[in-house]
Amino acid sequence: MDLVVDANIIFAALVKDGATIDLLLEPEVHLFAPEFLFEEILKHKDELLDKTRRGAEELDGIFDILEQKITIIPKEDFEPFLREASKISPDPDDVVYFALAIRIDAAIWSNDRKLKEQNRVKVYSTKDLLGKR
Repeated sequence: MDLVVDANIIFAALVKDGATIDLLLEPEVHLFAPEFLFEEILKHKDELLDKTRRGAEELDGIFDILEQKITIIPKEDFEPFLREASKISPDPDDVVYFALAIRIDAAIWSNDRKLKEQNRVKVYSTKDLLGKR
């Protein structure tokens, strides 16, 4: 299954162990993200360290694994789809995720219910994906 992964899913996986990290690491799940994803996460590294019981080394190790698992797509590759995505995205902050999903014909993995308020791109929550196992 091909999924464009929302940054909040990565934050959830880093904050606590559980189903989210397990899903992220499943071999059948192919993850894609816009190029800014890891930059966004690194901006919040101190906050993540405060919210987790993980040390910096452990967090870096998980981060390294996720960098290998998630295919980063440069903006130029999905830029032609930004206009269409801006028309359907319920949240302006998520237009890039929709553009990427349209470009690679994939669903979006996000726990933001608001993103399901359109019918062009399938959006799965973590709970939805766990039900598909």
